[in-house]
Amino acid sequence: MPYAQSGKVRLYYEETGAGFPILFVHEYGSDYREWETQVRYFSRRYRCVTFNARGYPPSDVPQTNADYGYEFARDDAVAVLNHLGIRHAYIVGLSQGAYATLQFGLRYPEMARALVVAGVGSGSPRALRDEFVKNTLANAEAFLTQGSAAVAETMANSPTRIQLKAKNPRGYEEFLAHLREHSNTGMALVGRNYQAKRPSLEDFGPALGQMTMPVLLACGDEDEPCIETNLWLKRVIPTAGLWMVPRTGHAINLEEPAAFNDELSKFFAAVENGEWRGR
Repeated sequence: MPYAQSGKVRLYYEETGAGFPILFVHEYGSDYREWETQVRYFSRRYRCVTFNARGYPPSDVPQTNADYGYEFARDDAVAVLNHLGIRHAYIVGLSQGAYATLQFGLRYPEMARALVVAGVGSGSPRALRDEFVKNTLANAEAFLTQGSAAVAETMANSPTRIQLKAKNPRGYEEFLAHLREHSNTGMALVGRNYQAKRPSLEDFGPALGQMTMPVLLACGDEDEPCIETNLWLKRVIPTAGLWMVPRTGHAINLEEPAAFNDELSKFFAAVENGEWRGR
């Protein structure tokens, strides 16, 4: 199996295709396999790289709280690129992976040609912060006490994910099967130390306002916890465009893979042609 080293942690990765690189960064409830539709499509023209975050086998699952957090997620993405000798790439993230993608753009702007930030923002609005942290910690504890197989059923039937079940039953069952396989310890530690402890994106407002790279925001109009933050990001980031996807929940790339791939294709083309300009 191919691994990239990030400090003492090994990260499993896959790469497919040739051309300008795209790094895909997965969300909390999924892993590298949920980017399969994108890899099959974009590897015709681009070098596609997917990887599993720390805590998600076959990547390593560190056993201590201190080995998890949003800074690790950001720097693990850099470690994968460095391992592959990639100095400049498109960074595409969903949810937890989208948070890491924004942090990547803030900390390592010279390595990102453009960012795709999909389904970001849960827990960022001040009024929802305490409830988000409480629910996240409870969910993390459930992974330890009940196990991934049981928690997967609850997560997959949440208000922002049930749309996938209605639109794509086969894709939903595949997502659910993958989620059941996740490490109980890994999911608990990621939830406790990354999800619950990451700062609100609003804390980074001044820095986000200085971004110069192209940014595509993507949000489902039924992904209620993320809508407010995406509107805020659109106002704050001078190079951001917002694609609001109708009748869609959290996992945009799984619910609407053809539309997602098409929108990213148009975005990449605009970037490559010098047509994506800031306000």
